[in-house]
Amino acid sequence: MLIDRDRLKNRLLYLAGCLVFSGGAYLFIHSNLGTDPLDVFALGLQEHIPVTVGLSQATVAAICLAVVAAWTRTRPLLSPLFTFFFCGSLIDLLRWSDPATALPLPAPGTLACAVLLCAYGSALIIMSGFGIRAIDLLALTMTSKWRWPFWAAKGIIEASLMAFGFLMGGPLGIGTICFLVGVDLLIQPLIRANSRVFRIPNLGLPEHVAAQPAR
Repeated sequence: MLIDRDRLKNRLLYLAGCLVFSGGAYLFIHSNLGTDPLDVFALGLQEHIPVTVGLSQATVAAICLAVVAAWTRTRPLLSPLFTFFFCGSLIDLLRWSDPATALPLPAPGTLACAVLLCAYGSALIIMSGFGIRAIDLLALTMTSKWRWPFWAAKGIIEASLMAFGFLMGGPLGIGTICFLVGVDLLIQPLIRANSRVFRIPNLGLPEHVAAQPAR
């Protein structure tokens, strides 16, 4: 059976994005300067019920997908749900093995790496057109419906998660602010750079235009 090379490349791009993003999210936690908003929520939830980061993120993904489906009157996508569970499980694995303890990086350096990895991982996942993270999918829908900038729509969603997570006891800090400002603002420039420099096809978020992701 012949393999669709383009589809294979997109899936590899997606997997690379998940790995890179999860590494960045883990470094946010490891820095002890505050983690990304979704993990603020997930870790805050852990203070009250015995649930893994992967399951917490999958629950948030299911809610986002339900909102998108109701808003657009389409059936819910399943691939973003897998992305949240997959990335969350990778974060659980990295927290368990804690490989960053071997890195001679100070906390600010760890935080800078975390911002870059999360932004680049998000860009790769979006560009793959498969399994776009549910928060990004909801932000894309908000952008399409309300003509908001992508970073503003994504920022509002994540700020809400951050607030709820903090109230439950999640680790809020300067790292969380760096995620909201740094990661959300870097995603679109990194997508443009990948398209122009590396000629990577952009199937999820064409420049300056929010498009429906591939199913």
